[in-house]
Amino acid sequence: MRTTADLVVSALEQAGIRHVFGYPGGQNLRFIQAMEGSRVQFVLASHEGAAGFMADVCARLTGRPGACLSTLGPGATNLATGVGNAYLDRVPMLAFTGKMGRAWRGRTVQMQIDHQALFRPLTKWTTELESASAADTLRRALEIARDEQPGPVHLDFPEDTAEEEAVEAIAAEPARRAAPHASDDALVRAEAAMRKARFPLVAVGLTMNRAGATDALAAFVERHRLPVVSTMMAKGHVPEDGGRFVGVVGRARRDIVAEFCRPADLVIGVGYDPVEFNYEDFVPRGVPIVHVDTVPADLAPTHAPACDVVGDIRHSLERLAAAEPLAHQWDMASVPTHRRRLREALMPAGRGFSPHQVVAGMRELMAPDGLLTVDVGAHTHLVAQLWDPRGPGRLLVSNGWSSMGFSIPAAVAAGLVCPERQVVACVGDGGYLMMAGEINTAVRLGLRVVFVVLRDRYLSLIRVKQSRRKFAWSGVQLYGDRYRPSDTLFGAPVEVVESDDAFRAAFSRALASGGPVVLEAVVDPSEYDEIV
Repeated sequence: MRTTADLVVSALEQAGIRHVFGYPGGQNLRFIQAMEGSRVQFVLASHEGAAGFMADVCARLTGRPGACLSTLGPGATNLATGVGNAYLDRVPMLAFTGKMGRAWRGRTVQMQIDHQALFRPLTKWTTELESASAADTLRRALEIARDEQPGPVHLDFPEDTAEEEAVEAIAAEPARRAAPHASDDALVRAEAAMRKARFPLVAVGLTMNRAGATDALAAFVERHRLPVVSTMMAKGHVPEDGGRFVGVVGRARRDIVAEFCRPADLVIGVGYDPVEFNYEDFVPRGVPIVHVDTVPADLAPTHAPACDVVGDIRHSLERLAAAEPLAHQWDMASVPTHRRRLREALMPAGRGFSPHQVVAGMRELMAPDGLLTVDVGAHTHLVAQLWDPRGPGRLLVSNGWSSMGFSIPAAVAAGLVCPERQVVACVGDGGYLMMAGEINTAVRLGLRVVFVVLRDRYLSLIRVKQSRRKFAWSGVQLYGDRYRPSDTLFGAPVEVVESDDAFRAAFSRALASGGPVVLEAVVDPSEYDEIV
């Protein structure tokens, strides 16, 4: 008998989904069993939240929706953290939760909660799978997950439904709906606003990561000789050594970036999603905004847009790049000087072993196409400005949801789906403590991943914020005096390094290793007080 669980797995196969990350429970065993012998691999994580992060990153790297799975109750609430990440970071995902059979509806039952009420604010759609309509539901779920703006869909999967005989054929995979072109009127008004400006500034955001418009952006920027800022998640679309890139908004030494941008009298937002950093946080009142994206600008009344250019971003950029070059007043020869000043401010000399030395050492030694996953914390600010990804999609970070614990499971997923590339996780010791169990997942899967832990004993970003408000350092110390590192963690070798030279040597060895390695870099966090 072909069960509904078998049908769901076949639909995942047809959609090109090759991994379902999760944790088993009594209510999802038939679903997991259905994956045996299929092209879909069930990947056991150590925590359901991590499974959500893994599914998220799998989607970013493969271009197919990610998939994750939990049991009911506490499994579902754990999974919600990873699902929320996909929701605010705009990543397509199918999130499955096991559920009690229909005979238990309306009853008081151990672990049972309303999953759809839980996931409704975290997803684009939540529904329950039924045998009679499972294929159609999967088709619709894939379509909703991928449509602009992409995000997660939640599918509650009752255990008796999974066991029932499938009554539908597999629906054809839905075709991706292309974004419509922006109107000619909007493009004309955008060009008029650009020609009126003396200091037009380009701001690139995370929608660019799925727009397929990197070359069109380069042509637009070069044609009009424009300076560019970006959000952290959009890094890599504009080369950082090409004399156009100014820096990342809202991150370390934002004052230096803001100083360069101060003359701007027009901001051209390209794929700019305010979920990372609102326009209002860096655009002064009165400065008009040309918003080139797939959805209209989200702005306060104080920041009315000059025009919304809503539609396919690549088409819009190609049209704007075809216009006669702008006659603006930016001194583009000053951008490299600004970049040197910013870099020097981020890399103060004369201290002990500092976080910036770890970042610089990793960049120097990693391959250009290597993947860096970054956790949330003070070090994120530093990486945002210093790390040159040398191409789009190579810096993986949670910045819409901005969740600690992201980078370790993100690196596990990256190592699984991109085994031919170098994969490194950069994590503070707070995020490390949250997700250390996933290093066991990397060991079990035999992944070639390096986990770099910036060990400074504190939740440094919170400590800096407490200091600036003249508060006591309360609740931020992570380790006591009795802390001792281990030589191995779940079978992964652990090496502790306390100097720049020692780190570079250890990092080189780790990159050449055939399996996961943990490097604990014991750093002086004092530079965070000045740069964050």
